[in-house]
Amino acid sequence: MTPLQPHERPADLAGWLALLETLHPRPIALGLDRVRAVLGRMDVALACPVITVTGTNGKGSTTAFCDAMLRAAGYRTGRYTSPHLIRYNERVALDGVPADDAALVEAFGVVEDARCAADPPTPLTYFEFGTLAALWLFARARPDAVVLEVGLGGRLDAVNVVDADVAVLTSVDIDHVEFLGPSREDIGREKAGVFRAGRPAVCGERDPPASVVAHAGAIGAELLLIGRDYDGIVHDRQWRYRGPGGDRHGLPIPALRGDYQIGNAATAIAALGCLRHVLPMDAGAIRDALVRVELAGRLQSLPGRPAIVLDVAHNPHAARALAGALAAMGFFERTIAVFAMLADKDVGGVVAAMRPRVDAWEVAPLPGPRGASGETMRAHLDAAGVATDAVRVHTDVATAYAAAVARASEADRIVVFGSFLTVAAALAMGRPASAPT
Repeated sequence: MTPLQPHERPADLAGWLALLETLHPRPIALGLDRVRAVLGRMDVALACPVITVTGTNGKGSTTAFCDAMLRAAGYRTGRYTSPHLIRYNERVALDGVPADDAALVEAFGVVEDARCAADPPTPLTYFEFGTLAALWLFARARPDAVVLEVGLGGRLDAVNVVDADVAVLTSVDIDHVEFLGPSREDIGREKAGVFRAGRPAVCGERDPPASVVAHAGAIGAELLLIGRDYDGIVHDRQWRYRGPGGDRHGLPIPALRGDYQIGNAATAIAALGCLRHVLPMDAGAIRDALVRVELAGRLQSLPGRPAIVLDVAHNPHAARALAGALAAMGFFERTIAVFAMLADKDVGGVVAAMRPRVDAWEVAPLPGPRGASGETMRAHLDAAGVATDAVRVHTDVATAYAAAVARASEADRIVVFGSFLTVAAALAMGRPASAPT
């Protein structure tokens, strides 16, 4: 691709995001050589501690906990996450505030200059370009700490171009097998690639693959395992933490719902405890963060009736956690699912996990070439033994969501899940007042 002259470059964020889709022939192309080369031409250095978070599930929540606790303790933070739900700006936050369009446009221009300084220009994927832009913004803002969420895997993910002061691995399960391998051992090995020699590696997986432990030992990382080196123990509507940084008693149940969030919160506290010599934190900051932390699309409930629960669960591991959380919520006459997934995900495994908790299914296709069609979704439900009259296929998620709301009584519950795209469509609509059936 011929480098764009300055006057040919997009003038707004939407234009840049469209351009980013064209800079590499594949949407996902793992590897650090291209990112490292462009970063080397950008003169970017993070002069603060960096926490890198990876994992099959739980990495978004753990990133949110780390960021919230640091900010509650008075530290200025940079936070990088993906994907976004509504606006790209969500991915890059300074002190909890998403970057504005102008800042992102400026950062994209800097990355483009560095990308085109080579002949030919270095091809970058959408995610790689965005990661470099975020790193430039953080370097310029000079926060007290940066929390980086890995996009996919770990070892070859663009985020791993930065050496983490503390690496976090939240969980290991089957997902993205075409990139990471077919087994937990393969996937664990890839995710453990964010560990660094002589530095803490905090693992929130209670049954870690042997590959994770072996890799930490091979490179000399300081591996801390949940259940062995730290933990969170629930007792009488509170919980206590033990581990790096000292024991913390009388902690409030996190604002992020789900029993599994105790483990994510404990993992965040352990990671920050490893940095206590440079980022000391008292118990008050941790308590304040636990009750104030926010993260859209993770067992998120919309106010009002019927109950509406939004969760981005898109693999069997996450779907099992969602099913368990739904079971703990109390009685509802019916649970109606708004369900849409990407075709390259384990749709059958997600259906198997959720089927016991769902009475009726409103399914829809997702846009783009990766989206599973409505009929594909129906076929998976048929194969799982879901009654034909319990499934309705719609043209899109918005229509399926409106139909679920129209169908539900005040005593029912609607659960929207299957993809970030599925939840984003529902969030964009809010709570529809009515819809045709």
